[in-house]
Amino acid sequence: MVKEMLPQAELYVYEDDKTHQIVGFIGLIHDYIAGIFVKEIVQSNGIGQQLLNYAKELKPNMRLNVYQKNTRAISFYQREQFVIQSETIDDTTHEKELIMVWHK
Repeated sequence: MVKEMLPQAELYVYEDDKTHQIVGFIGLIHDYIAGIFVKEIVQSNGIGQQLLNYAKELKPNMRLNVYQKNTRAISFYQREQFVIQSETIDDTTHEKELIMVWHK
């Protein structure tokens, strides 16, 4: 699903200052976060938070879906003031998903 959504998304990238390589990006479709991706080797260095903070400057409200079993992502978004709005089941994977929202 993410592969299908990203070509339609606004993409904002994080470029490493030293290597000039893209090491992370956030994809937005209106107020929906299609995904935040950070290269594994540079995860936990604040890149995802910087990408999200940039998006917060652009959007007054945002929402996303995250699998309930992805506890690391849920903790990240909760630290960033996202709250769980509801639960659903992903039609494709049949996994439980949380719908999380943020308001400025």
